[in-house]
Amino acid sequence: MGTKVESKAKGTFQPDSDVHITYEDQMKINKFANFNAKVEDLKEELRVKQNELKNLEEAGDEIELLDDDIQIPFLMGDVFLSHDQAKTLELLAEAKERKKTEISVLQKNSRDLQQKMGELKGYLYGRFGSNIHLENDE
Repeated sequence: MGTKVESKAKGTFQPDSDVHITYEDQMKINKFANFNAKVEDLKEELRVKQNELKNLEEAGDEIELLDDDIQIPFLMGDVFLSHDQAKTLELLAEAKERKKTEISVLQKNSRDLQQKMGELKGYLYGRFGSNIHLENDE
């Protein structure tokens, strides 16, 4: 998940190679690596949120099959409160909407970071050509 600068001769960066890395170049490489790490974190968080949304949807499907008069425990904060079927379905719908919003925000943040990474990639590949390999070539 990082970056490396390679010389064509040995496959690893040689300090005496013809590629000169400026401080600005190194800062851009570091920024790309940080963005890449953040995107990976966002992807994992997105997988978790999507799984939570799926669980909420499945819970709603199961609750619809229950009798109308049964009290259903629903986790609110740190406690379970019992509600009838209609109220529980309403609470689940609200929870699903919140989860969809969270997913949307994560997706937007990921797209924004990937756009910034694309700009950095363009600069760095333009500067170093095949002497640099940037991970996360999606």
